[in-house]
Formats: sequence, structure tokens, C-alpha cells
Amino acid sequence: MFLDEIGELSKPAQVRFLRALQAGEITRVGATESIRVDVRIVAATNLSLTREVSVDRFREDLFYRLAVAVITLPPLRERDGDAALLLDRLLDQVNRESATEPGYEPKELSVTARKLLLDHPWPGNVREMLNTLRRAAVWTPGRIIDADDARYALLPCPESSNSQDPILARDIRQGIDLNGIIDRVARDYLEQAMQRAGGNKTRAVKLLGFGNPTTLTNWLRKHGLGP
Repeated sequence: MFLDEIGELSKPAQVRFLRALQAGEITRVGATESIRVDVRIVAATNLSLTREVSVDRFREDLFYRLAVAVITLPPLRERDGDAALLLDRLLDQVNRESATEPGYEPKELSVTARKLLLDHPWPGNVREMLNTLRRAAVWTPGRIIDADDARYALLPCPESSNSQDPILARDIRQGIDLNGIIDRVARDYLEQAMQRAGGNKTRAVKLLGFGNPTTLTNWLRKHGLGP
């Protein structure tokens, strides 16, 4: 289940979903009596749900009902060990998918191709890696995917890592809202830290470089992210 799909439900539909979670009962369409259900909800999203709640795009009570055991998965660029394993796993998948194609030869990565792919930041995460390997497999005539094949299969990153951060590129001569910029930056990093720490303030404090949880609580309150 994807939480952004739940967020797109109408408010009454979200209320019914919340009620089913709380009461453990559902009423089938056309029925008049509810029935008990025993289910476990596993949900995922690539959105910042605390932000979605703050702008009233996701019900706060539904968020806290679902957020029981929260697992935050870092982007692929921060998981070097996982990237190496995923390359092998996904290339195996590509080879299995293409096994029935006429004349297809199972592919392997050369050492230089593997290094090039491991150095890529993968802004599109696992989906980007899988589609890159699919392109490389289709465009490589032989058995070995070399560095040139891999480079050709990669799509350019939407933003260069050397480009200036847009938030720092404002023209001061036109005037800026410095308080608004500071608030935006603070909210973003506070939300990231709380999500990465699974809501644990002690861990979030270390990520943000604060001295103690009280400082974090004050910052969350100041930027509208806490009671």
C-alpha cells in the first residue's frame, strides 16, 4: 500500500479507512452489518508525510495511526554496500526477463563498468538502476557490458552536482525573504532528521548537531513541526 495513494482519497474515504484501522471492522458495499477483520497494514511512501500533514494534504490522525513501526530507507547513493549487491541482483533479473528474446546472450558487467555504475549518484534510486541495466543489456551486442556501454545507458542527472544551490542563487538586489528562506531550510532538515531517526529525538539531535533534545524540541515548535 502506498501512502500517497491514501492521501489522494476523498476526506470521507480517509475517515472510513481510519475507522476500519481503529475498530478492526469493515462494512462491505451494499451490506448493513460490519464484519471483523484481522489485518496488518504495511505502507510506503516517498513523500514527507509530516510536511503533507502540515499543509493539510494528509490527515494527521490517520498519519499517527499508521506510524507505528517506521522504517526510513536512505536513498541508494547513501547505501554503497547495497548498490553493489543490487547491481548483481538486478542484472540477474534483466537476464531472466530477456532469456526468451531471440539471440539474447546473458550479460555481465566489466570491472570498469561496475565502477562507473557504483560511482553514479542514482537520483532515481532502484528504478533508475534497473532501467539503466535494461538499456545496457539491449544495446550491448556481446556478453560483456563495458564502461562505454554503461555510460551510454545512463541518463543525465536532472541537476549537476556542481551547480549552485538555487536557494543560494537569489539576487540580493531584488530583495529576498531571509526569514522565509531560513524557515524553509530549517523545516526541511528537521523533517529529514526526524524521519531518518524514526521519530527518535535523541538520534535526530545527533544528526542535526544539537546539544540536547530540548533544543530540538524548541526548533520543532518554532518551525511548526511539534506541539
